[in-house]
Amino acid sequence: MKCPRTIVALLLLLVIVTNVSGKDLVDAIHAVETGGRIGPIRGDNDLALGPLQIHRGCWEDANIGGNYSQCADLEYSKRVFYAYMKRYATKKRLGRIPTNEDMARIWNGGPNGYKKKATVAYWTKVRKEMN
Repeated sequence: MKCPRTIVALLLLLVIVTNVSGKDLVDAIHAVETGGRIGPIRGDNDLALGPLQIHRGCWEDANIGGNYSQCADLEYSKRVFYAYMKRYATKKRLGRIPTNEDMARIWNGGPNGYKKKATVAYWTKVRKEMN
């Protein structure tokens, strides 16, 4: 049966992205990216938009519909984040169940960000926000 597997997969994803402290991964990323601000925040030399600082390529990869300007909205940005993780932070791609560290580093460094030394400092900041 496919339905129970889907439910188990969704529950597992929820457990992975939620820290026991109650602050989940996406909230920690929001804090790191923009200090928790909301709205049409521009960053990274005007290449990133919104509370989660989404680049156009990331938004395109998430493929959730709408238009790029909607990334200024926090809830829409979270949808982009989860769709991007569903595409790139997978057991099939990583060869293991993705961790919060993997997902944060993918968010910061792209699909292979979990392998890049340059994303370790970003993960340190996110982890600090989660604790």
